[in-house]
Amino acid sequence: MSRVLVPVLLAGGSGTRLWPTSRASYPKQFVPLVDPHQSLLQAAVQRQRALPEATGWIVVTGDDYRFLVAQQVAETGVPVDAIVLEPVAKNTAPAVALAALEALTRYADPVLLVQTADHLIQDVDAFVEAVRIGLESGLESVLFGVIPTRAETGYGYIEQGPEISAGVFAVASFQEKPDLETADGYVQSGQHLWNSGMFLLNAKAYVRHLAEFEPAMWALIEQGFQEASHDLDFKRIAKVPFEQITGQSIDYAVMERLQDAVVVPYAGDWSDVGAWDSVAHALVSDAHGNQSQGDAVLIDCSNTYVRSEQRLVGVVGVSDTVVVETRDAVLVTHRDRAQDVKQLVEYLKQQGRPEASLHQKVYRPWGTYETLVLGERFQVKQILVHPSASLSLQMHHHRAEHWIVVSGTAQVELDGQEQLLSENQSTYIPIGATHRLTNPGKVPLVLIEVQSGSYLGEDDIVRFNDVYGRV
Repeated sequence: MSRVLVPVLLAGGSGTRLWPTSRASYPKQFVPLVDPHQSLLQAAVQRQRALPEATGWIVVTGDDYRFLVAQQVAETGVPVDAIVLEPVAKNTAPAVALAALEALTRYADPVLLVQTADHLIQDVDAFVEAVRIGLESGLESVLFGVIPTRAETGYGYIEQGPEISAGVFAVASFQEKPDLETADGYVQSGQHLWNSGMFLLNAKAYVRHLAEFEPAMWALIEQGFQEASHDLDFKRIAKVPFEQITGQSIDYAVMERLQDAVVVPYAGDWSDVGAWDSVAHALVSDAHGNQSQGDAVLIDCSNTYVRSEQRLVGVVGVSDTVVVETRDAVLVTHRDRAQDVKQLVEYLKQQGRPEASLHQKVYRPWGTYETLVLGERFQVKQILVHPSASLSLQMHHHRAEHWIVVSGTAQVELDGQEQLLSENQSTYIPIGATHRLTNPGKVPLVLIEVQSGSYLGEDDIVRFNDVYGRV
């Protein structure tokens, strides 16, 4: 237990199968999918409190999610060593390598506990026990395999070999996602585990293996890391070398090529929350096999999952169905087709529909804005600005804005002049005026913005100064 344990969280997934709740601008790891009080990412961070050996914390994510990660991690109160930004997603092998390199700048011989931010683990005691077994083995490359509870075609499998030490087994083989008959055979055999995507890795050994198996990839990762820059509290990996990488998963690039990889069976609950049926499995069912979240009423239904986020949803006389409601979209699918929601998202993208990737509530580093009404030449938004946060100094060519303070205090800079506005006060921002909105208070600032003009797109913003480094 004397080894330095560095938790690593991979937080770059898009979660398209959980549309319309999960979208590219705000994917599933940031959403309170099962626990209404915390996101999957926050739950993953909180699990580390149960590991007294854990030192520091490294998150690897994409540039688009950097402020979401920083805000949600800060809300947990768990200190973070580094948030490393990939300029482009290249799968898990490069992401883990970046975490290993970062850990090696801080510790002499760290062990990485690698997890993804969008997985659900509710049995923390079983998780901690599996990590303890892996650490006590002293081995360099430990996988965690979940003891399967059903035949699952959406997961890869690990075949157990002989037991090496208490609770630690050699890896006999890796199996791709099987068909249902094969998956059932795996479960019946008692020798196959779901591949969880969680690892205990000696950082030095991992980079050594990656350099041996994928020298071209490793050279570009190393160059990107060495040429990294610091941006506020983030470490930004150099774009030019990193974007040349041919991405691979850690399984293909390293783990399946090792001769000495081992697996620790994990007996607790686990889900990659890959589709709506996975969310349903994590919830308590009624006497008819139904699960619901939010304001939902089910009459004469069976094996049906309903999620309501904004309004009452009534469902009558259906079975084996998934219904998900958000402010701007409703999904209805047969439960057996939950994995195919990704096809719907691809169709929406092809049609240029913003609902494919954007919510009506959009998250920014300073807070959020939400479109309430959109009409011909006008738009109404609700804007929330975090305490001490500030929007960029900007102007618009095609729209004017009216701001009405609902709660909090607004500091408004308009063409070089400043004024403070409190609840029920308002101001007008003419077309072409240089302006900035700041919350100087200790509580969130909420205001209503009414836009009017010939073009209301978000790309009609000319930024002169921005504390968040946005162009």
